[in-house]
Amino acid sequence: MKSPERVARQFLEDGPNLAWLLSVNVLAMLVGVQFYVETLPEVPVYLWPLYADSPAALFLVTLSLATLLPNLGRRAADAPRNRALAYLHTLAFAWLVKYGLWTFVSLNLGFSSYFGAPWNPDAFWAYWFIVVTHLGFVVEAALVPYYGATTRGALATALAALLANDAIDYLFGLHPPLRYEPGLLLPVATVALSILAVAAAARAFEDLPENPRSA
Repeated sequence: MKSPERVARQFLEDGPNLAWLLSVNVLAMLVGVQFYVETLPEVPVYLWPLYADSPAALFLVTLSLATLLPNLGRRAADAPRNRALAYLHTLAFAWLVKYGLWTFVSLNLGFSSYFGAPWNPDAFWAYWFIVVTHLGFVVEAALVPYYGATTRGALATALAALLANDAIDYLFGLHPPLRYEPGLLLPVATVALSILAVAAAARAFEDLPENPRSA
């Protein structure tokens, strides 16, 4: 059985596999944007990145993975590392973890509004497809620490950005469309997921060294 590191390196170090992963992310991002199209006109343009949460996560990780293109032919661990990249990789990881888990939590808090037998067309797309694909965000996030590093500033920025997103979602009512009223439990769970995602990033990433490999 292949180790997780070996599987990760197959995607991160091989040109065709990396191109496939980037293409899947772009396609998934476009599919995700369709979910928000009807409601986007009601949201100020400058808040779109904080409103369309899942597409934003996919956009960040696509940028993060794209930084590996000049590194093809070398080990992912040898990819350039600098402060700017540390911020990008940390944000991508935290956004993926948070919104992969948030989707699972939010659909299960509104369980009766989404769940059904997998062969039911509405349940398949509204519950099973969305839950499975978004849990895939967490799996993809696990790839990023193989080539990225973080800093205290990057972690603090990620936490501040996620909490600001939470405030916009629930204080201003700009959370992703739901089939039920979020009440109090979902906002509390969302804030907890923001903290969890950044804590996971702090644990998963190496600290950026004093003399990082420049891009």
